[in-house]
Amino acid sequence: MSTTGGNADPLAALGSLPGVAESVESVRKAVDRVYGHRIMRRRSNAITSEAALRGARGSAALSGADWALEEVRRRADFSGDDEARVVGSALRLTAEAGQLLSIWRQSPLRVLARLHLVAAADKGDTVGRPRRDGESVTETAASAAAGPPLIELPLPDAAEVEGRLDGLARLVIAGGSAPALVTAAIVHGELLALRPFGSHNGLVARAAERIVLVGSGLDPKSVCPAEVGHGELGRAAYASALEGYVSGTPEGMATWIAHCGRAIELGARESTAVCEALQRGAA
Repeated sequence: MSTTGGNADPLAALGSLPGVAESVESVRKAVDRVYGHRIMRRRSNAITSEAALRGARGSAALSGADWALEEVRRRADFSGDDEARVVGSALRLTAEAGQLLSIWRQSPLRVLARLHLVAAADKGDTVGRPRRDGESVTETAASAAAGPPLIELPLPDAAEVEGRLDGLARLVIAGGSAPALVTAAIVHGELLALRPFGSHNGLVARAAERIVLVGSGLDPKSVCPAEVGHGELGRAAYASALEGYVSGTPEGMATWIAHCGRAIELGARESTAVCEALQRGAA
């Protein structure tokens, strides 16, 4: 999607695409079910913590480190191998996202740079800045070992990346009337399409989606981890829906937004199950 057009609120227009209003409403109902659970009135911090852990696990799985939840839970050291480092990156991003909410609406590019710095955990000169022409992109070493790249779309050049990032930042700063689902899906999709950094773009894109969902007020306690749903829907469905986004067609955009909506619903379902387990005393 081009984010450099003249429409005063281009994201709001996406809300009228076929099926998007229904996705928005379905997401709202799923989120409301979690927030309406009696456990949320007494133990919301526990649900938030568990959602963060499960969301990080789901995001790491899409980036090539598909670990069991209990393995993520028990580990203390994430420096041992490529997969461990991916899981560690996902956990750090989930923790960092909550600290960046107040900055996002004023300086989204600063937030994205910070997210990449946290994910990469490196002080190299390519970290925390958009890639330049001629610089390669590798999601993570673990994803490379897992097989073909998750995203095999043409890589935009540095000038296009810069222009579209600036356009995305202007949309975020301007705000607007678009539903949170639409804004989160566009931020997520645009970052995946651009792959603005030399590494960890998927992890950063999913963390940015989380920031939008929390900061918009849709999920203020961060208990509906979309990353869980993206992981559950799988790499093939994720890549296929992203192709729809990149196509820029109304049908493709609507498909991507609906995919992101379904991911949020599955994340909400996961947290509802955690609430039920806590209520039974089983977790």
